[in-house]
Amino acid sequence: MIDWSAVQEGLSLLFSSPSYWLIIIPGILIGLLFGAVPGLQISMAMAIFLPVTLYMNFMQAMLFLTSIFTGGSFGGSIPAILMNIPGTSSSIATSFDGYPMSRKGQHNTALGLALGSSCIGVLIGYGILFLLIGPISKLVLKMGPSEMAAIILWGITLIGTLSSGSMVKGVISGLIGLLLGTIGYSEAGVTRGTLGSPYLLDGIPAIPAMIGMFAASELFRLVNTKYLVEDAALRKVSIKAILAGFQKTIRYPWGIIRGSLIGVFIGSVPGVGSSIANLISYMVAKKQDADPESFGQGNPAGVVASESANSTSEAGSMATLLALGIPGGGATAVMLAAFAMHNITGGPQFIREETDIVYAIIFANFGQAVLLIGLGLLFLPLLANVVKVPMNYLVPSVLSLSVFGSFGLTGNMSGPITVMVFALVGWVFKRFDYSVPAAVVGILLGGMAEDSLIYTYQISGGQWSYLFERPATIAILLLLIVSLFGSSLLAVVTRAHNLRPTRESFSGSQKGANAQTKNRR
Repeated sequence: MIDWSAVQEGLSLLFSSPSYWLIIIPGILIGLLFGAVPGLQISMAMAIFLPVTLYMNFMQAMLFLTSIFTGGSFGGSIPAILMNIPGTSSSIATSFDGYPMSRKGQHNTALGLALGSSCIGVLIGYGILFLLIGPISKLVLKMGPSEMAAIILWGITLIGTLSSGSMVKGVISGLIGLLLGTIGYSEAGVTRGTLGSPYLLDGIPAIPAMIGMFAASELFRLVNTKYLVEDAALRKVSIKAILAGFQKTIRYPWGIIRGSLIGVFIGSVPGVGSSIANLISYMVAKKQDADPESFGQGNPAGVVASESANSTSEAGSMATLLALGIPGGGATAVMLAAFAMHNITGGPQFIREETDIVYAIIFANFGQAVLLIGLGLLFLPLLANVVKVPMNYLVPSVLSLSVFGSFGLTGNMSGPITVMVFALVGWVFKRFDYSVPAAVVGILLGGMAEDSLIYTYQISGGQWSYLFERPATIAILLLLIVSLFGSSLLAVVTRAHNLRPTRESFSGSQKGANAQTKNRR
């Protein structure tokens, strides 16, 4: 139930001082910048600026950090669309259709669509959070390690089958990513696949690996081109075209609503949601579209599906943070640190005792979505000018940023070396039509999948009958099987159904011919 007196108190608190709103603007700009630059991450931006929140009260700190989160969620789509480099793992599906649109000279439209979908997604996501924060938190509490492992496997399977022409190659790519993600120390204290290198004891650095496979490998492939958009007439950056793309978003109302619902519920799964919500939304949109073959070729519906789920997953991860005190990912883990810095503990007690602050944060995010529209339209023309930069300048610049960013992440040479090694791996994957996104998500979530499987084994005592006590796990595994074989089974059933009338008509005509023969006799 909604506590309307707490809602009123939250609104009064939010509008009690202009500082609450003034602090949002630099936060959104910081998020846009860190999301748009390859090698920089939202969680990195929030961690860098976390000490600043010591000089703020708790409400100001949360609004500042959530505004970085909001700006970064959209900012990650900018390099995904313009350069096929997802700024974050939650922008992977945006590149599937956003980048082909850019290569066709429709970069302005794609950026406008992404901005519109993100802003509307934030509004819908926090609207759902406002209405259903209690039920969502109860649902998340029922998610055990078996469900987490099943969701990770399902997500990797989905992206493998979506982004690769061959289902087998897509699944192989995901499995390779999972194996790479388990390098280093296991939960049992055993080292695997380190080749005697101390740099690999903590595993392969996931973000540098993602940068290498997406960014560097794509840049190597584009070395022989002069510009990202080869047609000079289509290389223009137009605020009018971006606005037209923004307005075009309203042509996909069901896509936005569907993506937002998927994003807020799957995004609430700790550690998994934001990386997988956009993929599931994209898959569902492709399955339900009248022309599924156009996805991956520059279909605007693909950008809308991915970005609406991506931005809405922020609301889902905030639900688990506020209601349970569990961070949904790196960004919300930084927010949890801000909770500790201000001597506040998230969870049911926080929801019960500080309900007005919870509602104030939710309503502030409605305002952030509106401010993101203005700031996004103001800065997108500047950021979109990357299509005018000759490739002989763009390639070394982006590679340098990627290498320096990876060094900043690891603090040693393992980051830049990882970028270079996985650039070669990514090039090989693309050369032989294997799925780079599936491998990257496998690397990102491989350790978590292994931990979840170990915990499931320990809880169940190795008994398979335990799965029958977890109906949610069985449901997710069935969805995984449908994702893999559903289209093939449907084709077989459809073919059999089409053959039946043909056989009946054939037997009927044969009977008629036999009767005519008898009459003649």
